[in-house]
Amino acid sequence: MKNLSVFCACLLSVTTLTPVLAEDGIVVTAERRATALSDVPQSITAITANDIELIDADHISEILSRAPGVTLHRGSGAEQLTAIRSPVLTSGAGAGSFLFLENGVAIRSAGFANINGLFDAHYEIADRIEIVRGPSGALYGANAIHGVVNVLTPSPSENFSVFAEAYGDTQDRYKFKGSVSGTEGANGLYAAASVTTEAGYRVDAGLDQQKLTLRHVYDDGRVSVDTIFSFDNLEQETAGFIFGAATLKDKELRKTNDFPQAYRDAKAARLQSTIEFDAGEQTRIQVTPYARWSEMEFPQHFLPSNALEKNGHKSVGVQSAVYHDVGPLSLIAGIDAEYTDGFLSEFQSMPQVFSYTPGLHYDYDVKAVNASGFVQGEHALGPRTTASAAIRVDGTIYKYDNMTDSDVVGRFLRLPDQTDRFVTASPKFSLRHELDDDASVYVSYARGARPPQTTDLYRLQINQTGDQARPETIDAVELGFRGAFGERINLELAGFFMDKDNFFFRDADGFNVADGKTRHVGVEADVRIDLLKTLTLQSAFTYAKHTYRFDRPVGNATEAISFGDDVDTAPRVMANTRLQWRPVDRIMAEAEWVAMGSYFTDAANDHKYEGHDIFNLRAELGLTEALAAFVMVRNVTNELYAERADFAFGNDRYFPGETRTFGFGLRYRN
Repeated sequence: MKNLSVFCACLLSVTTLTPVLAEDGIVVTAERRATALSDVPQSITAITANDIELIDADHISEILSRAPGVTLHRGSGAEQLTAIRSPVLTSGAGAGSFLFLENGVAIRSAGFANINGLFDAHYEIADRIEIVRGPSGALYGANAIHGVVNVLTPSPSENFSVFAEAYGDTQDRYKFKGSVSGTEGANGLYAAASVTTEAGYRVDAGLDQQKLTLRHVYDDGRVSVDTIFSFDNLEQETAGFIFGAATLKDKELRKTNDFPQAYRDAKAARLQSTIEFDAGEQTRIQVTPYARWSEMEFPQHFLPSNALEKNGHKSVGVQSAVYHDVGPLSLIAGIDAEYTDGFLSEFQSMPQVFSYTPGLHYDYDVKAVNASGFVQGEHALGPRTTASAAIRVDGTIYKYDNMTDSDVVGRFLRLPDQTDRFVTASPKFSLRHELDDDASVYVSYARGARPPQTTDLYRLQINQTGDQARPETIDAVELGFRGAFGERINLELAGFFMDKDNFFFRDADGFNVADGKTRHVGVEADVRIDLLKTLTLQSAFTYAKHTYRFDRPVGNATEAISFGDDVDTAPRVMANTRLQWRPVDRIMAEAEWVAMGSYFTDAANDHKYEGHDIFNLRAELGLTEALAAFVMVRNVTNELYAERADFAFGNDRYFPGETRTFGFGLRYRN
């Protein structure tokens, strides 16, 4: 039955193909400026403000699942693990393979990224979220290996406006958010805040989070200055894995928490200011200086030591770009630079457990300098054919300073002070051809590259004395179609083939693998059909195969890697299908079907999660011109599913998804 339902979701997606476009057909992530989506020779999905408001997500995973090729495994509280044209990646690979942006600037510094990085983004009030699938290093550099997520803040409104929303549900979760906005002369102001508090679906798993965004725009027609400040504070109690399929399927046991002492406290602040001006009739210059700060602490409940980790970094940087458009030629060139000072410490207060010794494990500081230059050219070869080429070169220096003795303590290896240097290059080539006014095809090649994460280089254990982590690269070829069939059907199709080298991870014996190779091949469809004037069907579908391209025998034979095996936690099939009904302006309803295919939970492909189907209902009623009420039912069928499934230490492990949840809210907008 499970395979049949996933097949039906796939069939529905394939036979109703289309992209979820921005309402104005414009995206900014492709070229770091506003660009018509129809002119972009790569896969980009834009989730618009209307859909973000409709979803009213408890977790950003609910929004991003509407893009093909994308899934986020929701952890406890605000935590997440990401997949974009990839397996769900963890550790350094999970932190460094995806570039998370807010208004075009990375939320964390390259090399100091966080696998949970999207919980810092103020997605609750976003005007749009753009997802680029596939390598995007030519313009964005490090971490844009598998894809980019860019959360965009609303611009100030032309007239003074107020927005407010309050929501509560049967999981004892309450959310509040609001904004004020307006423009007077050359100055525009937008201010927004959101607050979430929840008791938690599981025992000792509550969450409190507050976010603030301030935006000021000055534009006198000659020069514009766009300044944005963001702040996030997260305090959560953290629940760990539950163990065994029987526990997952038990309505009460699945709510238990074997790690009541676990928590995560995190704070982050970011400030950026984009200055734009014309330097001639055909040239525009954009400069964005920025600064960021973050700190986080949490006990490592997933390890026997339960050691307390503290980490953080502060950084300053600048992005720049010069845009020159003349006739059939368009050029973009720029230089980016950044300085970061980061730290990490780990302390175990428990008595010795196996080789986990009490006391200080690590205490180090890393200073990093990154400088990059890029250039992109696009030329019209004819009235319907355009070619483009781009390249970026990134240089990174890490200066590691060990604040403890350089020795081995239990299982922990503390390196002496050292300096490491990395240089990576990210080229891209594409060709786009318009078949007619409503359809185009494109083919592209792109390379993504990134330096290692600092934790992969300096947070080592005694089994990790082999090859050092080196720059990871991925080579990708993509073939795509984007078009409309009449006035009712829009379609975006993409096929991709990607080979990744120097995939760094720890095998089942705890040893470094510095030269892992994986292959990623798949097809994606993004769909919209206007069945009636008031009825719309949308669907995002993915079929992909992610495989190991090397052999890795280990002492723990159950976790040996064989050439051609599926990478663990890599579902081949994913689909998200929605039916929206808008009979009149003040009434809207949506039914959503989220289908997750089966996937292996271990590297040897001996254990599997069978997948799940989740159904959600949403509706909104305008009570007056300014006030609306909305309701939603999540997990309508009360499916006992897993947000994440894993196999380790001889156990099937799960993060259980929430059971059926009823929610109600009021929304005011003048």
